[in-house]
Amino acid sequence: MLLKEYRICMPLTVEEYRIGQLYMISKHSHEQSERGEGVEVVQNEPYEDPEHGSGQFTEKRIYLNNKLPSWARAVVPKIFYVTEKAWNYYPYTITGNCSFLPKFSIHIETKYEDNKGNNDKIFGSEAREEETEVCLVDIAYDEIPERHYKESEDLRYFKSKKTERGVLQEGWIDTQDPIMCSYKLVTVKFEVWGLQTRVEQFVHKVIRDILLLGHKQAFAWVDEWIGEFISNAGNNEMPV
Repeated sequence: MLLKEYRICMPLTVEEYRIGQLYMISKHSHEQSERGEGVEVVQNEPYEDPEHGSGQFTEKRIYLNNKLPSWARAVVPKIFYVTEKAWNYYPYTITGNCSFLPKFSIHIETKYEDNKGNNDKIFGSEAREEETEVCLVDIAYDEIPERHYKESEDLRYFKSKKTERGVLQEGWIDTQDPIMCSYKLVTVKFEVWGLQTRVEQFVHKVIRDILLLGHKQAFAWVDEWIGEFISNAGNNEMPV
């Protein structure tokens, strides 16, 4: 098992991010469907939790064959998908991933707060069995895979016309107002001897790249969604 906590700051408020998140997910789902990489929604319905209150439960199948490296495709079925179950009680969400590889699983807890990512006790102060590595993700200056780079989404040069936020200069996290942070506690398990470390590290790299790109785009597209999708914010779609 490999456990990491990701912290991704955004030049938004938590409530603004909720709207941007819905727009980003909708746009990505549409793009993936057009490419035949499909995200199949199996279930999407209101859910009531005794601790967290009203929320939304979503179950999706995410088909991943085209995203896997050659060494991984050699050990998985030709039609390979991950089942993703999410319980969204924004600003707190729980996401569980499983596949028909019985010893492979991903579990993600997410919390959002209006701060600079400096809450070290957001997931509780009790000791964990596994030491947690904290990974700070900078949406402006961390490198993304070259195939995903777009000049229009380069936040070192992007300035929002509607909010007048940006350009994000070096050290922007310390000076930006407003600012919020997406905290994600990610556990990856692949209990297969000989492949465990390699697969768990690879999955975390993929997750980090997805988080970086998704959050980068959420702000780069801010002028497309800010003030436009407030009526949809109650849908509680599953977060990235």
